[in-house]
Amino acid sequence: MDTMENTQNLAQMVAWMGFILAFIFGYVANKTSFCTMGAVSDVVNMSEWGRMRAWLLGIAVAILGTNLLVYFGYLDLGQTYYTRGTVYWMGALVGGLTFGIGMTLAGGCGQRTLVRLGGGNLKSVVVFLFLGYAALVTMNGILRVVVDKVLRADVFTVRFDGLQTLPSLLGMADKAVPLMFALAVSLAILVFVFINKEFRENHDNLLAGLVVGLVVVAGWYVTGHIGYAENEFMEKTYLGTDSKLAESMTFVGPLAYTMDLWAYWRDKSVTFGIASVFGVVIGSFVYSVFNRTFRWEYFNSPQDMFRHIVGAVLMGFGGVTAAGCTIGQAVTGVSTLALSSFIVFFGIVIGAAVTMKVQYFLLMRSA
Repeated sequence: MDTMENTQNLAQMVAWMGFILAFIFGYVANKTSFCTMGAVSDVVNMSEWGRMRAWLLGIAVAILGTNLLVYFGYLDLGQTYYTRGTVYWMGALVGGLTFGIGMTLAGGCGQRTLVRLGGGNLKSVVVFLFLGYAALVTMNGILRVVVDKVLRADVFTVRFDGLQTLPSLLGMADKAVPLMFALAVSLAILVFVFINKEFRENHDNLLAGLVVGLVVVAGWYVTGHIGYAENEFMEKTYLGTDSKLAESMTFVGPLAYTMDLWAYWRDKSVTFGIASVFGVVIGSFVYSVFNRTFRWEYFNSPQDMFRHIVGAVLMGFGGVTAAGCTIGQAVTGVSTLALSSFIVFFGIVIGAAVTMKVQYFLLMRSA
């Protein structure tokens, strides 16, 4: 009985820590207008790299911090679903492209949806519901068949003997060498980020990048050292039903788990991921209230609503298929230097950029 009670108490503590980290994330993301879709849009439409550099700064901080945790023994990369030796490259690519298209149509990714929800944007309520339901159907419903039988078919799968991290694939077995590799990658990104004077002088972008990266590192510490996160879908898919996973910030899967919790309250519990969903919304809400930026917003037209619904469904499907989103894969996953995460990252960026170009073309044509 004592062991079970201790386990429950630990799970509750991990969930509360997830909430606190996400609260900080949501508060800062609202304050700084951190938006990964906006980052791609700024580059594609205006050749403005400020928010993209903020995103890259978060990635660099996450890579360095995560690999320091690994080096000092606070995180086992073998106990994350990002790093397993099976690479579903077609699922990662299609999922990333689909998510990128979806977030452009919906006006933002999963984390931005939660931030806007906290700021009074009622469009985000619709996106939240359709994204979460689409993700849930992809995890456990009819769309799971498409993912398993098609996108994760053997012909589209590559299996490695060890982990799929870049240092492991390059044969860097010594404990210190992967850290040096991570340091080199981080420094290269940081040089690109800080070489721009305008970025160095933009305190909001600096704050956003630093906080996003540090929150991801802290999430790894919480679920990798203090107590594992509970992620039933990923455990069954990647490690087996009796395994436990370390998990940091990600938002598509937890949106589905949140809807599942609401539907089956007596058989479920609040996990790190679910707590992070509420943390982002409440953190954003607190910022908007205290800074008087809270505003009710809704759709401009039925067509606008339709675009958001389609985008939300694509994000739900794409996020589960790719096993992550612009934060879950493009920051948290990339922080482990997993090959699949880089495929998803570039897939998201390409999908979003192409969709933006198509939207611009159609706008100019109609004008």
